[in-house]
Amino acid sequence: MLRRTFIAATTALGIVGAAGCVMADGHMASKDIVDTAVAAGSFNTLVAAVQAAGLVDTLKGPGPFTVFAPTDEAFAKLPEGTVENLLKPENKDTLVAILTYHVVPGKVMSGDLQDGMKAATVQGSDVTISLMGGAKVNDANIVQADIEASNGVIHVIDSVIMPPM
Repeated sequence: MLRRTFIAATTALGIVGAAGCVMADGHMASKDIVDTAVAAGSFNTLVAAVQAAGLVDTLKGPGPFTVFAPTDEAFAKLPEGTVENLLKPENKDTLVAILTYHVVPGKVMSGDLQDGMKAATVQGSDVTISLMGGAKVNDANIVQADIEASNGVIHVIDSVIMPPM
């Protein structure tokens, strides 16, 4: 039931999002998700991973997308050598799976989130939203929400979330 509700909401938001991304102050968001992440300066590892995975063109595409974006500090929490290992060409499939697990089709703003909501990711597995004790996606805290881009929205998280194996 929640999944159907989320899919319906995502579809509706996608239709609204396709008409244009207007920020809260009434201005159009001019940068796409990738350019917004680059400009922020705190997603260097994420941007490098997106480049290594060959996902730049996808995330610069029309979307809309909701990206749960780990900061550089979130990537630094991973065991030593993990990021370097994932960036190797032979690990591209694993990197793509991890990155696409952070992306939900459609534009989902923080006000649309509900406690216990399950959201299907581009990777194919669900993430779970929790609102008890602060907004979370799986076990990662959403530390900044609703950064609008021309093709979706970014919610900043403090940990890298891993897809189920």
